[in-house]
Amino acid sequence: MSLKAGVSYHKSDTRTNVAFRTLGAVVDCGTTAFRLWAPERERVELVVCDPPSQRRFSPGDGDAVVDIRPMSRDQGGCWNTCVADLGAGTLYKFRLDGERAETFPDPASRSQPFGVHGPSAVVDPSTFAWTDQAWTLPPLEDLVFYELHVGTFSPDATFKGVRGRLSYLAGLGVTAIELMPVADFAGERNWGYDGVSLYAPARCYGTPDDLRDLVDAAHGHGMAVFLDVVYNHFGPDGAYANAFCPYYLTHAHQSPWGQGINLDGSHAAQVRRFFIENALHWVNEYHVDGLRLDATHALVDESPRHFLAELTATVRAHGRAPVHFVAEDHRNLTTMLQPVDSGGYGIDAIWADDFHHEVRVHAAGDREGYYVDYTGSSADIARTLEQGWFFTGQHSAFLGHLRGTDPAVLRPRQFVICVQNHDQVGNRADGSRLHHQIDEAAYRALSVLLLLAPQTPLLFMGQEWAAGSPFLFFTDFHAELGRRVTEGRREEFKSFAAFADEQARETIPDPQAAGTYLRSRLDWSELEVPAHAAVRRLYSRLLALRRESDVLRRRKRGSYRVRALDASTVALDYEQGRLVVVAKLGGEAADVPCEFTSPATVCLTTEDADVTEAPQPIVAEREPGRIRIHFARPGAIVWCASS
Repeated sequence: MSLKAGVSYHKSDTRTNVAFRTLGAVVDCGTTAFRLWAPERERVELVVCDPPSQRRFSPGDGDAVVDIRPMSRDQGGCWNTCVADLGAGTLYKFRLDGERAETFPDPASRSQPFGVHGPSAVVDPSTFAWTDQAWTLPPLEDLVFYELHVGTFSPDATFKGVRGRLSYLAGLGVTAIELMPVADFAGERNWGYDGVSLYAPARCYGTPDDLRDLVDAAHGHGMAVFLDVVYNHFGPDGAYANAFCPYYLTHAHQSPWGQGINLDGSHAAQVRRFFIENALHWVNEYHVDGLRLDATHALVDESPRHFLAELTATVRAHGRAPVHFVAEDHRNLTTMLQPVDSGGYGIDAIWADDFHHEVRVHAAGDREGYYVDYTGSSADIARTLEQGWFFTGQHSAFLGHLRGTDPAVLRPRQFVICVQNHDQVGNRADGSRLHHQIDEAAYRALSVLLLLAPQTPLLFMGQEWAAGSPFLFFTDFHAELGRRVTEGRREEFKSFAAFADEQARETIPDPQAAGTYLRSRLDWSELEVPAHAAVRRLYSRLLALRRESDVLRRRKRGSYRVRALDASTVALDYEQGRLVVVAKLGGEAADVPCEFTSPATVCLTTEDADVTEAPQPIVAEREPGRIRIHFARPGAIVWCASS
């Protein structure tokens, strides 16, 4: 199934490097080509609209029709028209099968200025003046991800608000910002995983050019931009793709959201093309450097060539620049991370959640849900860091079957690890972050282990200063759907002991309430509070060490060892003592003997005066053949070679 099958592609204006645009409204050389896939329809018309009288457009609201243009059908079931008088800013919809039929927005719309139910807008990306011509994508081993939600990251809750904080992120040591999904959704607030206009940046965050400006500015600050995209389902309100044809979804496969995406059934080639062209759209029209593919385990595809393999190969062949793909997938499959020409899917890196789960069990004592599969022992934490993921084929009690493959053929940089992310915080009933539930000293120790690990670290917005705000689940659907979402959210936690009682479940914040969303916004004034500023300095020092250490830059399998020293202490040794980390992740005061070679210089501890307000120094004493470390409480100590 090739992207080129059944459709002609063209290079657009080479000054903008916009290529292979076929779906939606494409402005090129003074004309606008409209293209829509609707193979079962007998008649499709382009309806030109005036702006609606209200900003929040609802299904059934009438359109202010200005003009109606006929469209012609090609052999592939696509409807086309090309005009010279409908340029950027034109509002339009498509009308199906007759004068009295309902009109719908474009499934490949580049902008929905009046919401996902309103008219689509023509966008000309060639008018944006890019300044990132000298930008080159950093190698994967240099990346430090910073995941953020545009609507809660800054007080402005916009792309411009994120742009205004880029200097801060660059100064912290971040090398890649990862935007949670920005595809437009119903309502004014959402995590983004309910996107329905997959080509249109959410209007509540700003214009398409605002997003381009954010990416351009990030490149100017030396940071890559990754975008989270959702190809495993459409959101529940405003998904009009299936109004044009019945082939986007299939009963053959089910997903947590209902019918699966049709990747291997009748007409699947065009469905695959829709999503692959979407990926090219973000890479070519917005210069994003990478895509984080949401829940790829839900992309069921039994065809000879898996959709993910076609996606990665096609985007690399036709994208304007190199691109990294990161997948969220709990199956621990090496196949996903192997090259396409070797039978793999061509994914560069994967969210490896086993590390998070092990340290969460160790530090916070979680035992319900998928945490039942993890002991949280220091030995299992060490094993996870040594391997990259923990499950390599063992039986999963939670899943009820074997899970994982041997990751020995993979490189450490291909595993993205974290101690917080949007799922692991937001999917908790109260949106609490890890540092809200564990000792501050233990949190500092875990932060050291995360940022000096061989794997690629990911930070979730605000964790670098131990932000006080939660990150809750929030939506803004119409009343009936919103009611069902609220009820479903509370039902999710019924099996958890803390919420077995119905009255307890009623205390779970209502996703539909505006206050739930507002509570989730970062409070940047916390950076002026000494305790938060101290944690921020720890993160800055750790990221500087990661960036500047030749030992860490050389990290590869065989260059490090990870060992459990006792029930709560893990040692990470690079190149036989050139850089050594000892992290006591919990427990009482203790003397920990360490039988390894270490450099003479202690370059950082979590009890340094600049990273904690009331330090309790970590004391390391050399004894014959070993070092004895006294920890007054959980903490970490790092030795570095002088050269």
